[in-house]
Amino acid sequence: MNERSSVAELAESLRSELNRYSPGGKLPSSRALVERHRVSPVTVTRALAQLAAEGLVVTRPGAGAFRAEPRTASPAAGDTSWQEVALSADTATELVPRAVDASGVLVTLAAPPPGVIEFNGGYLHPSLQPEHALAAALARAGRRPGAWGRPPTDGLPELREWFAREIGGGVTAAEILITAGGQSAITTALRALAPPGTPVLVESPTYPGMLAVARAAGLRPVPVPVDADGVRPELLEAAFRATGARVLVCQPLFQNPTGVVLAPERRHEVVRIARAAGAFVVEDDFARRLVHADAPPLPAPLAADDPDGVVVHVCSLTKITSPSLRVGALAARGPVLERLRAIQVVDSFFVPRPLQETALELVGAPAWHRHLRAVSQELRSRRDVLTAEVARSLPALSLPQVPHGGQHIWLRLPDTLSEPALLAAALRTGVSAAPGRPYFCAEPPAGHIRLSFAGVAGPTEIAEGVRRLRAAIEELAP
Repeated sequence: MNERSSVAELAESLRSELNRYSPGGKLPSSRALVERHRVSPVTVTRALAQLAAEGLVVTRPGAGAFRAEPRTASPAAGDTSWQEVALSADTATELVPRAVDASGVLVTLAAPPPGVIEFNGGYLHPSLQPEHALAAALARAGRRPGAWGRPPTDGLPELREWFAREIGGGVTAAEILITAGGQSAITTALRALAPPGTPVLVESPTYPGMLAVARAAGLRPVPVPVDADGVRPELLEAAFRATGARVLVCQPLFQNPTGVVLAPERRHEVVRIARAAGAFVVEDDFARRLVHADAPPLPAPLAADDPDGVVVHVCSLTKITSPSLRVGALAARGPVLERLRAIQVVDSFFVPRPLQETALELVGAPAWHRHLRAVSQELRSRRDVLTAEVARSLPALSLPQVPHGGQHIWLRLPDTLSEPALLAAALRTGVSAAPGRPYFCAEPPAGHIRLSFAGVAGPTEIAEGVRRLRAAIEELAP
């Protein structure tokens, strides 16, 4: 049983027992609960915290947990229907309504019911995260002089220097802004580069979180198809010409969701086409540290060979470490850097210094490179297990690309298999997958699903997840 389901089950058990205690009555000690329910102390702590958040118990450090006093009657619900008018009042005058649709992002963030195998996760499984190294880095960071003081708005100089070295190609620390992760960096970049109501070119398919950011900013995503070598230059040139767009967002390395790498002969071509159109390229380099052990040598970032400032580079430490280490970077050259800086300062002032100090401690420790090597080997192994299981058990699903980096595979469904029906049946059999529809900003050419092999517990769970997915397909068979 995983930790999350254990917490939920213990919380439910304690919830049902609360009537045994009068208000203010003391619950059994944590040690007693550990022994009675045969769970870990961490599970007990988290279950009690959940009940405390619900207002059912009160925890007092050193004293224990007590049943809370009965709640007073809730006030009558207000009438918020007026907000529907207020939020849509200017829709008629907007070229692109600024509705916020986070459904494509929430698919990878929402926790499924207990017992469901998560093939839709967007982060490393806890067993792959460097928890001990992070804890040690956080402890060392907390002892640094001024660790809780206000950092420079651009970020700590040492951390900016580290990101500049990682990008390479003459990028300097002065051209780096530290951000609260990759999603925040993409949001800042799109707000800086494209005014509301204008088009922005995106790969098709592409990351739903970026599409959500663009639409929330009032931008109009325009798809440019991707093939086995990345975004297609001839269609990119045509899209710039037809739309007048001034921004392309792309993922040249291990593209999400297809896993493709932009071919060497297309790299300079993409930047050249954007430069000729007077446009920027937002390079989302999210997966560079998620390379698999059998990958060929990686190409440098587009930003490393861009003296003219066409490329605005986005990268992050979050994917390779923990969802909560939200530390990333923006790299840009020329006047656009000042606009990026201004928008970031207005939005968030700065990234909390303890996070930046922790990131510095982590990447400077010997454990950092050991972690990178271990994850690289494990991702290759898990990818191989998943692709072999899919080929053996799900032959009707097409796998156009076996990736050499990233956390997932991208499967095309046969025309006879409905994407929504498959996902619903999969949940009934106890497995979740990411739907393909949110990855397209226009009509998709076919149904797809994305299966993550990084967010599950290991090979055994991968095999069981594929078995359940096969059962879901068989359930839908005529």
